[in-house]
Amino acid sequence: MKVIKRDGTFVPFNRSKIILAMQKANLAVEPQHQATDEQIEDIVRGIERRTRERILVEDIQDIVEQALMELGKYALAKAYIIYRYTRALVRKANTTDDTIRDLIHGKNRDVMDENSNKNAATAATQRDLIAGEVSRDLTRRLLLPDHISQAHDEGVIHFHDTDYFLQPIFNCCLINIGDMLDNGTVMNGKLIESPRSFQVACTVMTQIIASVASNQYGGQSVDVTHLGKFLQRSREKINKQVAEDCGHSISPQAQDTLVNTLLRNELKSGVQTIQYQINTLMTTNGQSPFVTLFMHLREDDEYCAENALIIEEILKQRIQGIKNEKGVYVTPAFPKLIYVLEDHNSLQGGKYDYLTKLAVQCSAKRLYPDYISAKKMRENYEGNVYSCMGCRSFLNPWKDEHGNYKFEGRFNQGVVSLNLPQIGLLCRGDDNAFWAMLDERLELCFEALMERHKALKGTKSDVSPVHWQYGAIARLAKGELIDDYLVGGYSTISLGYIGLYEVTKLMRGVSHTDPAGLDFALQVMHRLRAAADKWKQQTSIGFGLYGTPAESLCYRFARIDAERFGQVADITDKGYYTNSYHVDVREPIDAFAKFNFESQFQTISSSGAISYVEIPNMRHNLEALEDIVRFIYDNIQYAEFNTKSDYCHVCGFDGEITVDDDFTWQCPQCGNKDRQQMNVTRRTCGYLGENFWNVGKTREIKDRVLHL
Repeated sequence: MKVIKRDGTFVPFNRSKIILAMQKANLAVEPQHQATDEQIEDIVRGIERRTRERILVEDIQDIVEQALMELGKYALAKAYIIYRYTRALVRKANTTDDTIRDLIHGKNRDVMDENSNKNAATAATQRDLIAGEVSRDLTRRLLLPDHISQAHDEGVIHFHDTDYFLQPIFNCCLINIGDMLDNGTVMNGKLIESPRSFQVACTVMTQIIASVASNQYGGQSVDVTHLGKFLQRSREKINKQVAEDCGHSISPQAQDTLVNTLLRNELKSGVQTIQYQINTLMTTNGQSPFVTLFMHLREDDEYCAENALIIEEILKQRIQGIKNEKGVYVTPAFPKLIYVLEDHNSLQGGKYDYLTKLAVQCSAKRLYPDYISAKKMRENYEGNVYSCMGCRSFLNPWKDEHGNYKFEGRFNQGVVSLNLPQIGLLCRGDDNAFWAMLDERLELCFEALMERHKALKGTKSDVSPVHWQYGAIARLAKGELIDDYLVGGYSTISLGYIGLYEVTKLMRGVSHTDPAGLDFALQVMHRLRAAADKWKQQTSIGFGLYGTPAESLCYRFARIDAERFGQVADITDKGYYTNSYHVDVREPIDAFAKFNFESQFQTISSSGAISYVEIPNMRHNLEALEDIVRFIYDNIQYAEFNTKSDYCHVCGFDGEITVDDDFTWQCPQCGNKDRQQMNVTRRTCGYLGENFWNVGKTREIKDRVLHL
């Protein structure tokens, strides 16, 4: 018989633990109220005679209490109940001591490796991580209802970002950068007026990003086309200065050439400011801002020409990279880039195709930018095109009191994700049981999401002036509540999901790419979407379905389920679950077919959807990559590239990168050991999951040797 512990793990039945607990309870009562050894033995044998394969630890304790009551040992039963209560208090005691100690000594890898923009070895970052561990502990023990904490521990759901839940702050946002640049803002009690030049606008923008990132978790997105008017201001300013300095001493043509040269210099310096400030500024969280630059060239924009120059310079500087401490150009982790494809730049003879060719070069060398098809997005979002938030979740269309769509200055309240494969593992082909359990667990997700919402209610604008008082989200008065921004669909709150491929395999025996599995997969997706839509209607809160790209969660759910259900072929034995609706990485499918297949799920998962393809080294085959970009424009809303080839971003080495017995990567050309600056193909066994070194020292995966 296996005992299911409170954390969802299984252990063999151990009779001695029951006997010991009853003996300790005996010591708390008078001799006449104690149970004899024979009576204790009879109770234990009664449990063993139940011959159940699995039994909850709480059920065992209930059986003991009932047996003592039947024996008339009421005082002893009370003592046993008190003993159980005392043990429960011990379980609820502080659990952070060991995790914090391991963090300080560099041993807590789960926390240290969680974010690519956090250097967990530095004191500033460690302070934030220590605070996060305290928040996580208090959230689990005190802030959340026990059944939600237990569901999180058992991998039924994942309550995201518990390390920040203690504070009344939200997840991701679209900074209203246009309003802040046009109308000014306040930082650290100092007035920042509207800039008068492009260079100053770039500096102010990065300061805003750092301030916003310091007062929330998750990512921020900014639309760089708001900078176009400031480049025009710089042109006018330079033109005036050149005219004053040179007078009639040079020809009009020479004057134009000089103005353009000086403007190009300011353009380059301004973009360089953005790139270097974002990568060198540290937020109060001890990390680089998790920021995305949104590049959407609109021909109806009066500053379209200026914005084309800005986007061109951003792409050129990203292609070049940033120098590391050794003076070698490397790929910076931030800012992330999103490039919008329109008719005029979709590589079909448009005026701005040259920009897209630059974007393709950048993708081939640096993997960014991601691509949004304006054509497909307009079909899905009421004719609108706008950026996702830093966490890749999308806002739902929302209109203000004047009937105008608004996206900038809006945010996400938080995320709770559902473990779909676990439902399949429990139901194993029983459709009635599956749909009933799915509905039950969706209601659990709703409860958990409402906890996120309630945690923000009653928050005053003073908690983050840059957000609530000075324009990033709103311009409220001091002491004013933010509650109006939590309802009416202004902000979103997200239901995430993991493992559509695995749950389809468990319930239908085939992948969701198989026609026999596709119908089931679409039913699941529509059921999830219907739940979010129902909650939105019931509460007026902006619930949405979010295809989260939380790779680490794919491993957490799979690890928990492997401990509970064992090694299930093609499910838990891989060490990971497939993200959201994605095709499993081991399926033989080409880039075009994958994007075409996954596009049908993006329209359902409208509050967050991204698809990616693994590609070989394309730096010497840009035409093939351009073909994929053309396909994106006509077929899928949001897409990105990963690479399958070995490549060192430090020195440009294009060959096989070695991995030693301790899972240390090292470039044979320059000696670089930074995993974030290398792409390494997973070879021989076909394992393509992220962070494979976390599987431990073993090289056995699916009983085959992992050759690296």
